[in-house]
Amino acid sequence: MLVRVTQRHAASARPRAIRHGRFRRSHRVLRGVALTAVGLMAFGISGAAAIYQTLNGNIASSDVGDLVTTLPQPTPTDDTLADPNAGQPVNILLLGSDERDGDNEAIGGYVGGMRSDTSIVAHISADRTRVELISIPRDSLVDIPSCTMTDGSTTGAQSNAMFNSAFSIGADNGGDIASAAACTWNTVQTNTGVPINHFVVVDFAGFTNMIDAIGGVNMCIPNDMSAPKAGLYLNAGNQLLNGTQALAFARARTGVGVGDGSDTNRLGRQQELLAAVMRELLTKNLLTDVTQLIRFLDQATASLSVDSGFSSITDMAALGASLRGISSDNISFMTIPFTTAPSDPNRVVWTDDADIIWDNIANDRPMTTGLEDDTATDDTATDDVTDPATEEPSSEASTPAPQETREAGKETFTANDVTAVCG
Repeated sequence: MLVRVTQRHAASARPRAIRHGRFRRSHRVLRGVALTAVGLMAFGISGAAAIYQTLNGNIASSDVGDLVTTLPQPTPTDDTLADPNAGQPVNILLLGSDERDGDNEAIGGYVGGMRSDTSIVAHISADRTRVELISIPRDSLVDIPSCTMTDGSTTGAQSNAMFNSAFSIGADNGGDIASAAACTWNTVQTNTGVPINHFVVVDFAGFTNMIDAIGGVNMCIPNDMSAPKAGLYLNAGNQLLNGTQALAFARARTGVGVGDGSDTNRLGRQQELLAAVMRELLTKNLLTDVTQLIRFLDQATASLSVDSGFSSITDMAALGASLRGISSDNISFMTIPFTTAPSDPNRVVWTDDADIIWDNIANDRPMTTGLEDDTATDDTATDDVTDPATEEPSSEASTPAPQETREAGKETFTANDVTAVCG
């Protein structure tokens, strides 16, 4: 089913398209990392019944089946995969909770209520060769549909409202994560046409624990950063960030060396951090390090809030196992293209290219397919081929070409791309 979204879009500059890789092997943003990692890690210990029961008991699940609208999905193309969604794409709504009570109060300071300033649609292709993560700016003006709460009450629909209001509407009226996540779920589907299969939510404390459980995350910090409000103080250079530092890096919005102070600028740093964690998980041999494996699984599952249809370690393990062959250059990140809203300079609206991207995701095509600057190339040889035996030596052959750098948040990039340079 082709899905075309009509929205309040105005043409504008947009992120440069991804260079498609060959098929080789947030604080509020990283529950998606935990989700994939949990599947991969649990697959390696699926026979340990006692551990399985412990980890399953850690996960907080919510039944939102009666609260969300089910959209049609592409027809399955392969029934040989082991996961419960074999042959079908999977779309997971990743939400970061800014709830500041309990353990989170000590990190962010007490603030009443629940908010979500980071929202990502994670698309896993039906053939399990691509993972694509699209960030949605919290200040996007969208239509929020009427939402049903867990107590059966409903809220009024809103037009031209801030995207992250959907989470707050559900939390304030329903009083729980299920209502908040379900309202955001329906809002995403209403404005994108992308069928969502599951949601996952992470909070401050859970994120810091997950980073510490993998021994920190290696990051290139291109310049000194000082953001007192977020508790961020980093020197330029290659750094191993612990959980507290990584959370501060993801949260920082104002200060020295952290950008222009906007939420959309912060999205780029969150994507860089998410890519770095992905690289850590792909390069560390956690499957054979039982001590580190159990520690990470315990922390990761304890921080998860998911829908009841995705609350089993078995389901996560099966999905993760199906992704064992994916490589970092087929894990892609982008911010949905946007421009300043004509009605309010402090808000944004999605551009026409957003229609193309959401349509691609809904129909399980690579997300930048059809964009004007899509730089995907095929594997066929061109007619202009030089015989190495007859080629004249070049005086420039000994001079290495400068490494191309992608600008996270403004350009599409993969987990294998360079987004910052350290001397």
